[in-house]
Amino acid sequence: MKKHLKIDFVSDVSCPWCAIGLQSLQKALQNLEGELDASLSFQPFELNPQMVAEGEDITEHLHKKYGSTPEQAAAARENIRERGEALGFTFHMDKRARIYNTFNAHRLLHWALGEGKQLELKKALLTAYFTEGENPSDAALLVRVASSVGLDAARAQAILEGDEFAAEVREQERFYQQSGISSVPAVIINDQHLVSGGQPPEVFEQALRQIAGL
Repeated sequence: MKKHLKIDFVSDVSCPWCAIGLQSLQKALQNLEGELDASLSFQPFELNPQMVAEGEDITEHLHKKYGSTPEQAAAARENIRERGEALGFTFHMDKRARIYNTFNAHRLLHWALGEGKQLELKKALLTAYFTEGENPSDAALLVRVASSVGLDAARAQAILEGDEFAAEVREQERFYQQSGISSVPAVIINDQHLVSGGQPPEVFEQALRQIAGL
């Protein structure tokens, strides 16, 4: 009989290590297919909740936030690109010049969970930003991406035009922050086991096996 695990993936759609972590986690789950059944939900975390509407140049942002030089930022981007490539995810770093506010993307992800399309929307949003260089704070882009994974475009538009799910998203963000989550991805298994960062697939697989008792 297959073991079941509850997995909460706390992350942001503007976090490259979250894209890497998700690819790794999915590969680990594929390796455990037949032995393990997992319910995967995405929980909101904003890396830059105060980000202005027009976004910010990413090199300038990293310098202000972390003190990174342009050379250090370029080296980090290349490392991320290589890690993504090894996992089958394409980072087009030349297209990702700015970083944006992601609150509305999280509102749509909250809605998509109830529609059974959260994983599809999450992956499509990561691809839109990191592969295609799109702006995840742009309402038209969000509606288009939602529609592309089978969600109702008119409903997505209506959510974005109001404040639906805003309170729920903020409440979830507070919950994880108060639980001690300060960086993402944070992968929480069965509400008590934490795997932090964009780990390789084998690290996720080992953790899942250990927790499930496989």
